[in-house]
Amino acid sequence: MAPPPNPKLPPRPGGTPLGGMPPRRSWAVFLVILLINYWVFSQLLPGADEPVTVPYTTFREQVAQDNVSAIYSQGTSIEGRFKSPVTWPPANAAGAGSAAPAPGVGPIASRAPSRTSATFTTELPTFFDRGLEDFLIRHGVEISATPIRQGSGWATLLFGFGPALLIIAFYVWLWRRASAQGGMGGGGLFGIGRSKAKRYDIDKDTRVTFDDVAGIDEAEAELVEIVDFLKSPQKYTRLGGTAPKGVLLVGSPGTGKTLLAKAVAGEAGVPFFSMSAAEFVEMIVGVGAARVRDLFKQARESAPAIIFIDEVDAIGRARGQAVLGGASEQEHTLQQILTEMDGFTGREGIIVLAATNQPDVLDRALLRPGRFDRRVVVNLPDKAGRRAILDVHVRKVPLAADANLEELAQATPGFSGADLKNLVNEAALLAARRGEAAVQQKDFLDSLEKIVLGPERPLLLSAEDRERIAYHESGHAILGLLVPGADPVHRVSIVPRGQALGVTYQRPSADRYNYPEDYLRARIIGMLGGRAAEEVVYGTRTTGAENDIEQATQLARNMVTRWGMSDAVGMVQLAPRQNAFLGGPAGFGGDRPFSEQTASLIDAEVQRIINECHVQAKRLLHQHRKALDALVASLLRQETLSEHEILQATGLQPAPQLHGRPMVPNAASQA
Repeated sequence: MAPPPNPKLPPRPGGTPLGGMPPRRSWAVFLVILLINYWVFSQLLPGADEPVTVPYTTFREQVAQDNVSAIYSQGTSIEGRFKSPVTWPPANAAGAGSAAPAPGVGPIASRAPSRTSATFTTELPTFFDRGLEDFLIRHGVEISATPIRQGSGWATLLFGFGPALLIIAFYVWLWRRASAQGGMGGGGLFGIGRSKAKRYDIDKDTRVTFDDVAGIDEAEAELVEIVDFLKSPQKYTRLGGTAPKGVLLVGSPGTGKTLLAKAVAGEAGVPFFSMSAAEFVEMIVGVGAARVRDLFKQARESAPAIIFIDEVDAIGRARGQAVLGGASEQEHTLQQILTEMDGFTGREGIIVLAATNQPDVLDRALLRPGRFDRRVVVNLPDKAGRRAILDVHVRKVPLAADANLEELAQATPGFSGADLKNLVNEAALLAARRGEAAVQQKDFLDSLEKIVLGPERPLLLSAEDRERIAYHESGHAILGLLVPGADPVHRVSIVPRGQALGVTYQRPSADRYNYPEDYLRARIIGMLGGRAAEEVVYGTRTTGAENDIEQATQLARNMVTRWGMSDAVGMVQLAPRQNAFLGGPAGFGGDRPFSEQTASLIDAEVQRIINECHVQAKRLLHQHRKALDALVASLLRQETLSEHEILQATGLQPAPQLHGRPMVPNAASQA
């Protein structure tokens, strides 16, 4: 009894199931391929022992020269083998004509292309030479009764039909493989239309829950309702409501967007399909849309489920910009996502989560209600959040008694969850390399410097260079203590790290959310402290202030063009808004939205702010020259000083603090 047909494989026209052999018309194509293959190989690749036709006189000359090893004669035709291959016609055709040509091998043969072969054929003349046999025997020529060339039938078949048979076998294999994957229409050739999404099941992979997420409580609270719906959908549908179809997670890189999505799936206990948006788009048109269809099909079969698309901006950018005059593959993929998200009602138990750090570039149709209904912002953690994240990552790390996570959380403003995880890992590796039984506070601080500035560089500096670097860094540190509103100086070092020859590390005493003008000016004064110290002590300048000047110029330009802190320019936006999640310096773009006169005024105001801060930095260092010299002496002895050691060496007390948060992580001023 024949087995029942596979219900998953639709029947092909004519009753042949898709999982069978290719259709009958393909075999006619196969036969044509075989014939063409045989003809091409016979024309382009003649046999390796194909003989060359030579005149009878040439044959006798080669015999006389003992260059003929054997012959076979049938009628007037002679076939033989040379001891050394012979080229005929020779390159010098005129010279070859001195010999009498054999019948049918006259001037026409001399114009034929030259060939070199170890076998030959020739024709006996009508006046047969009766002494030919003795002549051959005298010169040691073997007279054979069997043909010299005996072709191999297997070799003929191999070269004549082998390549075509390989092509046919490869085609049949592709057909059967595509059939096993659900047909050419589902997976496509090589399965390129199939989704590459990774499925995570809580019974197979390590389960991630909200206990593994820390420091982003606001975003976590927004997703609790999603988890509740996946667990108990009837709680919400009984009154006619539906759960959100999509949730867009927006945040800086490393803030835990992917971790949040996995935690939602882990808490709800449903399958989790994860895929990067860049994996949808391929060079072949239509592949992205096919993968979208396959992804949503898999999710429907496993419902309730969660689909997570990372970096959705790769395919979700606003349409009409990618290809001038036509739709691009990215737009086809986006349109398929829009269609699929409209295709389910919300009662199927499928939630689409997507992550991006460029929400401004997304297509408006993707963000409308009914697709991505909610937008959850995942911010960088504050001090309490950083402490909670550190607690999560040190669960399996033995800590020494002096390890102070509270101090570490305060010293890492602007760090994301991924940065903090890397910090703990680097500290653990450093402690293991030092042979310690537990991770100490020094390991954390050294790892922090390595992450921010790079590893130590074993440079051999002269005494004069070390002293100059010490004055440069001491200038930053002294002004950090004297200027009201500046962030407290946490550490100063003249150990070369990365591209810096020295570093002054400042940290805010509390998280800041606003930036007073006095605080920004205090930062510029501190940035210019290194150059000011060199001018006060040596009266000359070096290239060590390059990074300081760059940071000070950018900060002063932002004060003028973005924050309206110049009376001459006024409260006018003269720089494009920065991406809140990617950062980067503000720029004017291709076309400046202001005149040349305004540009000159901006340059003048930026220069004024920097010059005023530079003058104030030099004045303060002149007034506290003794504290500057004392700090330099301590630095030359110890190379690295902590906050307490800095205060002890200078005898100064920190200036009063202003409240606000640094615009960017105030990690260090580098020499």
